[in-house]
Amino acid sequence: MTIGEGLAVLVARPGPLEESETFERTAGGAEANVATVLTQLGVDATWISRVGDDGFGRYLTGHLAARGVDISAVVTDPGRPTAVYVKERGSGSGKATDLGERDSRMLYYRTGSAASALSTADLAAAAELLERCQLVHFTGITTALSESATGLTEALIALPRRGRLVSFDLNFRPALWAGRSEQAAEVLARHVRGCDVVFLGADEAGAVFGTEDADRLRALFPEPEHLVVKNNEHSVTGFSGAHRVEMPALALEVTERIGAGDAFAGGYLAALLHERPLDQRLRFGHLCAAAALTGTGDVAELPAPERLAALASSTESEWARVHYADAVVAENVAL
Repeated sequence: MTIGEGLAVLVARPGPLEESETFERTAGGAEANVATVLTQLGVDATWISRVGDDGFGRYLTGHLAARGVDISAVVTDPGRPTAVYVKERGSGSGKATDLGERDSRMLYYRTGSAASALSTADLAAAAELLERCQLVHFTGITTALSESATGLTEALIALPRRGRLVSFDLNFRPALWAGRSEQAAEVLARHVRGCDVVFLGADEAGAVFGTEDADRLRALFPEPEHLVVKNNEHSVTGFSGAHRVEMPALALEVTERIGAGDAFAGGYLAALLHERPLDQRLRFGHLCAAAALTGTGDVAELPAPERLAALASSTESEWARVHYADAVVAENVAL
């Protein structure tokens, strides 16, 4: 189960935003992205959220349903709109309002959105689904949406586990904490300590907790059984209990970075549910992130799970030689 806000995404043509006459519509939202990665990797997933009674809300639910995600517990809110964001893409033209080539920037229109009204009532309404699931995943974006959403996430981590894992990705977004920024570090630290699986971007952890160092973060947060510290493009450090593994990233050419963290989380969580060892969980994360980094949408379109499993099972020396694009092309040629 994933719980959080979905957004309709309008992707501008490369160049200054004011010059884009057309926009490609797609879908985004951290937890929705994770759900679509899980279904591609053979994990049944359900998404808990609220959308507006509008075309964007119907698009989002249809988009997820088409990818095998259970949307039966999504609430349609007649009084609030579905959140939207515009993705501005650079062309490197040198114009004053243009971004660099392949750079991107997001402009969010989510204040007062349907998902900002998420509350403990939504958790109660999904109680039957919650009892059946093995893992629940949410992010710091969800808890930052509103006081009522924070109430939901705090209630979630306080529930008896009954064999269920709770997963949390920090995803620190300062703008979402406007008006209660002084609470952010305390609330987010409480969430990290209360969950079983935690993903921390090193730069975000530095901004919130004062350190980007993986070992210091582990010392600061010994509570989660599984702690993953993502060091941007360089490597990822994973802790499973006292076991520590550092896994280098794959060689690849980045198209854009949006959605890579969500894809990593989805890959890691799928491998965890499939009871793979820590090194393979980290490799699944890297492979899924690579699919997002080399694509153009927020949602990672993955190679066949069998191909990912073969790459994740590589020896250390084999992994060091993998170039993601070459590995995918080799698979397609073989097919």
